[in-house]
Order: sequence, then C-alpha cells, then structure tokens
Amino acid sequence: MTWSDRLAELGIELPAVAAPLAAYVPAVRTGPHVYTAGQLPFVKGELEATGKVGAEVSPEEAKQYARTSILNALAAVDSVAGIDNVVRVVKVVGFVASAEGFTGQPAVINGASELLGEIFGEAGIHARSAVGVAELPIGAPVEIELIVEVK
Repeated sequence: MTWSDRLAELGIELPAVAAPLAAYVPAVRTGPHVYTAGQLPFVKGELEATGKVGAEVSPEEAKQYARTSILNALAAVDSVAGIDNVVRVVKVVGFVASAEGFTGQPAVINGASELLGEIFGEAGIHARSAVGVAELPIGAPVEIELIVEVK
C-alpha cells in the first residue's frame, strides 16, 4: 500500500500548497530530506481562525488547526518529492500562539502528531518540539514545520 492509498483509505485529500506569505518557498528538498516552511491552518486560501490559544481559541479547536497545518505541510512535501516517496517523518516543530498562562502546547501539537501516526504508522513516529509564542503570522493560532526523509 502506498501513502496515497492510505490517505484515500482515511478519506483525506491533500490540499493545494498554501501560497507563501513572504519571500520563501513552501518546501525544500536537500539530499534525502524535505524541510517545510512553517504552515498555518489555511483551508482553500483562508485562515481557519485567529487568536491565542487559551483565550479566543480553545485547546480543542487549536488541536484541529494543528491537523490542518500538518496537512498543508504534507502538501508542501508532496509538491517537491511526492508523498509516496516519504520514508519516515523525522521531526515536527509546532508553534502555538498562547494566552498568558497557557501551558498546553504539547496537547495542541498532538493534533499534528496523531494524524502523522494515522497516516504513516511506525514511519510517522518523530521527534518534536511544541513551543508557546506570543504571536504568529497574521494572527494564526498554530504554525507547524515538518522534516521528512524521502527516497
């Protein structure tokens, strides 16, 4: 079974690659690795939500936005290397725009990590950072970066 087959089995369609907001590209392949730029929770060119987690955005909502962001990251990977060439997920870096006192960043970024596990199984197990920040671009609640190994 290919990763494309697995996505279809899960009823997941990779979105179009999100357009960069500044002077960068969505993903770069170097040797056997693909590094993505930070991906926001865009759906069809629109940001799903704005605000800080623990204030305007609930942790449960933010977890869903992390899932959306990781799908955008996978679309970026697909655009430069092909999703079926992924060997394994290496690392996820998740940023959470956090209200003062909010410390649930790991649970939010689990939205991305759990989806990678659903798609890639053992090959989806990865290293990770979950970081709380004061602000993210255009008021996004979550931003995700992804590093994968490819054939």
